[in-house]
Amino acid sequence: MTAPAPRRLRDYQALSFDCYGTLIDWQTGILTVLRPLLKSAGRPQLDHQIVADFASHERRIEAGPYQSYRDVLRRVARVMLGSGIFPDAAEALPDSLANWRPFPDTNPALERLSRRFRLAIASNVDNGLFAATRAQLTAPLATVITAEEVRSYKPGEPHFQELTRRLGLAPADILHVAESRFHDIEPAGRLGFGTVWINRTGQAPSASGPGGGDPMWTFPSLAALADAVDAEFTGESR
Repeated sequence: MTAPAPRRLRDYQALSFDCYGTLIDWQTGILTVLRPLLKSAGRPQLDHQIVADFASHERRIEAGPYQSYRDVLRRVARVMLGSGIFPDAAEALPDSLANWRPFPDTNPALERLSRRFRLAIASNVDNGLFAATRAQLTAPLATVITAEEVRSYKPGEPHFQELTRRLGLAPADILHVAESRFHDIEPAGRLGFGTVWINRTGQAPSASGPGGGDPMWTFPSLAALADAVDAEFTGESR
């Protein structure tokens, strides 16, 4: 029996994206607000420590009973800054999300990809917080699924189940594109989605998680993904 041909990028009918870290530069966003607050609180840290602590506390809080992402960010800020923080400090982190900016390649790449596929976003965020981000994205989106809508945070499955329902497609017809292997690549792969890891920081591939930790494709940027898609559609080799 002849083995089936490998999937191509162009074989998918829709692309779904994580937002913060994939489309939006969340690390610069949190560093801009937390770096001076930590210094004021007498807890200065190196940038990589701030990012690691933020990610660890966020993951732990999201794993508990559902609460809004604004509340998640408040709790992260309180833990990182300590009990002696001034009253408005905990609000500074969620309020800053409106100022988190897209990566330079995000909008050009999404606009190119939107000519080939339906695009969707599945994000661990509230509707209200996402509204400021949506205003910065120029490509058309078929749907946006937030944690507020599904009352769950990735790596839980509700975001991905809702993607299939809203797009009217099987998981195998959707290519999920994300920076986080833990939140996105592993659960999407386990559920049968195609997966693309956007490895913007040049991380070494980590040990694969259970049932789908290895991405099907890896690119250093969204621009590189869009280049590969265009090459497949035009028959060019790059």
